Amino acid sequence: MQIRQALTPEEKFRQMTETPVRPLIARLAIPTIISMLVTSIYNMADTFFVGQISTSATGAVGVIFPLMAMIQAIGFTFGMGAGNNVSRLLGSRNEERAVRVASVGFFSAMACGLCLSVAGLLFLEPFVKLLGATETILPYAMDYAFYILLAAPFMAGSYVLNNVLRFQGSAFYSMLGIGTGGVVNIILDPIFIFVFKMGVAGAALATMLSQMLSFSILLYQNRGCNGNIRISPRSFKPDATMYRDILRTGLPSLYRQGLASLAVIFLNVSAGIYGDAAIAAMSIVNRVTMFAQSVLLGFGQGFQPVCGFNYGAKKYDRVLEAFWFCVKVAVGVLLFFSVLGFLFAPQIITIFRRNDPDVIAIGALALRIQAITFTFSGWVILCNMLLQNIGATFGASILAIARQGLYFIPLVLILPHCIGLLGVQSAQPLSDICAFATAIPLGFATLRNIEKLQAAREEGAGDRAEASAVQEG
Repeated sequence: MQIRQALTPEEKFRQMTETPVRPLIARLAIPTIISMLVTSIYNMADTFFVGQISTSATGAVGVIFPLMAMIQAIGFTFGMGAGNNVSRLLGSRNEERAVRVASVGFFSAMACGLCLSVAGLLFLEPFVKLLGATETILPYAMDYAFYILLAAPFMAGSYVLNNVLRFQGSAFYSMLGIGTGGVVNIILDPIFIFVFKMGVAGAALATMLSQMLSFSILLYQNRGCNGNIRISPRSFKPDATMYRDILRTGLPSLYRQGLASLAVIFLNVSAGIYGDAAIAAMSIVNRVTMFAQSVLLGFGQGFQPVCGFNYGAKKYDRVLEAFWFCVKVAVGVLLFFSVLGFLFAPQIITIFRRNDPDVIAIGALALRIQAITFTFSGWVILCNMLLQNIGATFGASILAIARQGLYFIPLVLILPHCIGLLGVQSAQPLSDICAFATAIPLGFATLRNIEKLQAAREEGAGDRAEASAVQEG
């Protein structure tokens, strides 16, 4: 399989800019889809195994989700920012600066993760209460948060390492790191929770150890192995322009993940009015929908390096072809999951919390409502990826904040006062509709601009050919 071979930078450039777009995306997407699925599966495994303890324990996993999103926000800000720039720099054949950008992104994320870890551990109880823990959920949530905070620097660093690999077209090696850690987490969960009788803390310890394993594997792959650029402390030479470039393309990820964290906090607070069962049910629904979206995100991540390399190489026709191919695939995949989720919602929720009819009833209705609007997220996510990859920061930022910030947070705060628990269950689907409406004009405006760039390039090539023919004559 060609993508697994150790390629020189020149070979990698030709591969990303000359290989037919559809098989190239599919080849890059398969490892990223596997990585995303494994990550989602071990997230659901935490929820499944913890769900065997109690409803409050299940709720704790949902309460700590915003903390995970905060760590992801740090990692994705520097990871997507560095990765996008790395792919464009390699596309324009500036390898030296690409190495510096990757190193600055990695060490900056580690430092920010360490700051979050220290602050969270110093103020653990008030911090967990701020995340939406009720008095009955609090002890479980504190146990879970302790180990997650210890792992925060490594988790943030892993997201950068993962993205830098992906944006170089080395999705297979990224999959090795993420996938290995995920499998180990699934194995360790029941051992720590039930055999060692650690309860919720065991699930968090399993997550911490698996994340550190993933970090080690990814770091090795980013040390110049298999044709990838080398991240090292010697290349940590930041400057204002470099941070500006990283943050300009990474800020949409910060908005998206940061608002996801804030949104779940508000969701937990709003659901908490209706008891631990409501928090547990919405936590399960979030995990299930994330699993379904992981296929789309994995496929989209196969699109991103293709987009970045070819935009940097000014091959705009390949960017457009790649985008529309991914949109068609996304619609088909999400439609399948929508039908599955709507038809089998009670059975899906029962897998996680079999002995609590309240959790099943609340979660099944929420999942069915979510399934109705699920296909809309395909266009939103792919437009966001396109805008972010080509450096259209303003539009990417608007889409990044739209789903959770502009729409979900106001809806989840207002609707429960109007229609009760149904407001908690329907806030996310309604926000998805609004985000889709926002993404339509932004997406098509961007596509028209790329078409103009391609037309101008073709016209310039025609003019140069005509001038050359005249000169030869």
